[in-house]
Amino acid sequence: MKLSVIISTYNSPAWLEKVLWGYSVQDHKAFELIVADDGSSQQTRAVVDRMRSETGMQIKHVWQPDEGFRKCRILNLATLQVESEYVVYTDGDCIPRRDFLSVHASEAEPGRFLSGGYHKLPLDLSQLIAREDIVSGECFDLSWLKQRGLPASHKNSKLTAGPLRAWLYNRLTPTRCRFKGSNGSAWLKDIVAVNGFDETMAYGGEDREFGARLINLGVKPKHVRYNAIVIHLDHNRSYVDPRIVLANKAHRKKVEKERIVVTAHGLKEHDGSDVSIIG
Repeated sequence: MKLSVIISTYNSPAWLEKVLWGYSVQDHKAFELIVADDGSSQQTRAVVDRMRSETGMQIKHVWQPDEGFRKCRILNLATLQVESEYVVYTDGDCIPRRDFLSVHASEAEPGRFLSGGYHKLPLDLSQLIAREDIVSGECFDLSWLKQRGLPASHKNSKLTAGPLRAWLYNRLTPTRCRFKGSNGSAWLKDIVAVNGFDETMAYGGEDREFGARLINLGVKPKHVRYNAIVIHLDHNRSYVDPRIVLANKAHRKKVEKERIVVTAHGLKEHDGSDVSIIG
């Protein structure tokens, strides 16, 4: 099954390069990459161009001008460029383990969306990880990470769970199964049916709201929290506004209560002329 992988990014070229190296060694080879760029500078374009050349991967670079946090809009514009039936959404600070895409492909079911998770690293360790650590897979090895300062945590079990334990943990976890923009996937026909992401929403639960509308459509969530693994590189979040986060939560609650399926501010509001595709 061919997958379309949409990676959101904004002015984090060093992190994006690490993420792209992760995709260069995936054991599932049938995929395209679409970088959804929310107004980054030329440095990001240079990284994408170089990685396209060095890895031979199919990478589309969808860009919009920097007019503040408009992640939902660029995700919609990127979704309009999808050439497969199934879409994986992730972020430009999340390095995928070698089997990441094979898990999404094998776990995909009609009438379902997948909800993954991430293992967050501290900033110093995020900076330490190099290309060779990603290509070799060592950066996903718990002992390797601990030797370099990763604190002990029950969350480290995400990195050590084998197939049987991951299956069990995915079913026993008390964590609510919501759509996660950093690690989530869905069928394109379902994404189109809910009109994609709500572009009125800035940072704070915009992925959950999208997932709530999928559920209202009748699409059931499914955990891949312990087997679709990404490591999350740390960074500053200057765009976080607690007031917007609260407003987004209130909007999502309204969507859930009123069983709203389609946003009026999504995919259908674009005719294809308002997007820049680079490469």
